[in-house]
Amino acid sequence: MGLSIWQIAIVVILVVLLFGRGKISSLMGDLAKGIKSFKKGMSSETIEEDNTQKNISENQDSNNQDSSTKE
Repeated sequence: MGLSIWQIAIVVILVVLLFGRGKISSLMGDLAKGIKSFKKGMSSETIEEDNTQKNISENQDSNNQDSSTKE
């Protein structure tokens, strides 16, 4: 009991009549911008995590060197 092509066509026609082509295209543009900004935010978060981990490991290395020179 799936959707037939006619049911899908009727829904598409009703959506176009209700919202108009211009409104639908602007909504899709806004959706695309949202997805791009989400991906950009996720990639920058990953870069920040990598930098934080590098900084932590560098601090631990320098602390280990300092303790070895004190002995």
